[in-house]
Amino acid sequence: MSDGKLAGKVALVTGSSSGIGQGIAIRMAKDGADVVVNYSGHIEGAQETQSQIQALGRKAIIVHADVSKVADCQAVVQAGWDQLGKVDILVNNAGVEKGSEFVDVTEADYDLVLDINLKGPFFTTQAFVKHLLDAKLPGRVLNISSVHEDMVFPHFASYCASKGGIRMLMRDLAVELGPKNITVNNIAPGAIITPINKSLLDDKAKLDPLLANIPLGRMGTVDDVAALACFLASDDAAYVTGSTYFVDGGLIRNYHEQ
Repeated sequence: MSDGKLAGKVALVTGSSSGIGQGIAIRMAKDGADVVVNYSGHIEGAQETQSQIQALGRKAIIVHADVSKVADCQAVVQAGWDQLGKVDILVNNAGVEKGSEFVDVTEADYDLVLDINLKGPFFTTQAFVKHLLDAKLPGRVLNISSVHEDMVFPHFASYCASKGGIRMLMRDLAVELGPKNITVNNIAPGAIITPINKSLLDDKAKLDPLLANIPLGRMGTVDDVAALACFLASDDAAYVTGSTYFVDGGLIRNYHEQ
């Protein structure tokens, strides 16, 4: 058994087959947690996450679940309890965005974004909390939100709406679940280096203006986000709930729409 700050804990990280979710899952394993690895698209990424966790001497199971479906939200939590004995930490990471002029947004695209980004965390958290209450255990809920829970993002109205919703949901649940010793917090990344934004990284004309808006002068890394997630999931953060933590190099305080 690891002597890390998450030793003896089991974490469920939705969307942990790539990017920030993968980084959080692996970092939590480094800190001693066993992990439920979730994916909805390509299993290869989930298998890579699993192999890295197992190489650290921790347990990892892979569960396919589409968090836009309530039955899948419930099933992925149930899998953690069935196969790893419990789930102490929930990281609602799975997310999607669809860029469009507001007047052109389709119902299908709106539903996709809101169902994954807001409905998914709502009902995955509900399933997670039901198990904790039945077992009389404490817990940690972390939502991977975005600077856009607070900062405008023209042409991404549905995304902003979903992240604004997750901010209010976090605040509400922190109050409702606090007496049950379940903490709820948001992590709001800014510009983070992940495979999904490789085109931005390769486009100097777009990258330079972005960096000029970031006081620290660089994009963030997955590790920058994962380190904070592990703190908030640990006993070090036992008295921390109801807050959003921005991991953005100061972007939200210095942003100017071009």
